[in-house]
Amino acid sequence: MFGYIKIAKPELKVREYELYKAVYCSLCRRLGKNYGILSRLTLSYDFTFLALLQMSLSDGCDGFVQKRCTFNPLKKCNYCKNDDICDLPAAAAMIMLYYKIKDNIDDEKGIKRLGYLCLKPIFSGARKKAARLYPEIESIIEEYIAEQSVIESEGCFNIDKAADPSGKMLSRLLQLLSDDTTQKRILERLGYCIGRYIYLLDAACDLEDDNKKLRYNPIVVPFEVDNKQHIKEHIEPQLYFCINEAARAFELLDIKKHKSILGNIIYLGLEETFRQSLQT
Repeated sequence: MFGYIKIAKPELKVREYELYKAVYCSLCRRLGKNYGILSRLTLSYDFTFLALLQMSLSDGCDGFVQKRCTFNPLKKCNYCKNDDICDLPAAAAMIMLYYKIKDNIDDEKGIKRLGYLCLKPIFSGARKKAARLYPEIESIIEEYIAEQSVIESEGCFNIDKAADPSGKMLSRLLQLLSDDTTQKRILERLGYCIGRYIYLLDAACDLEDDNKKLRYNPIVVPFEVDNKQHIKEHIEPQLYFCINEAARAFELLDIKKHKSILGNIIYLGLEETFRQSLQT
């Protein structure tokens, strides 16, 4: 994922922000424990959301302990005592990263492509370990990549069809967070809406660069129309639709903890992120 699922920091209480940071740091720590120190560099807000949502649907964190940060030993961070609750998000992050590197190798040229070729064997072992621990996540992401590749190779410019694999991928991932049938159905809808939001926003952010480099992008802009104008008129309404539908699904979830932080992300963070990203 791409770091688009963020909090609206000014709207959080101090203790809520500290708890969010603790979940972020706990996921970072778990990535390092499970997959090596370099894996910590892949940490994103999207997988922090996944970890927080998982905690919120279960018994959550067994309290926090303060330890020194690996990257900044002069700084102390709060970590969940039972940070193994972050195992699933950490595995998802590793598997997604590996396939993202493979995708970048196909898309890039020159020095950038060489850089990704060097990274691939480094994270290949981490991906294999994550796949052994969570074969269902490997299957979900592998199917998503294959479906997305077919759509791109066909040059599909139907925005709904192009965004569908991302929606289905995240909907299946979120369903892994609960064993309850009703909750799974709600998580399926929540995941689909957020996955579609991520795809549309990423396509809009990359539009200008993709056009310059002649790379695939499902957003087609008429020759006489400005990119920003087209995005504002045709993509923003779809982003709002995704946010509103995600909010409706979120309201049906049986959230046991941290509802205010998750609500901040869904109700405020998603809109703030796309406005900042698109500078609207």
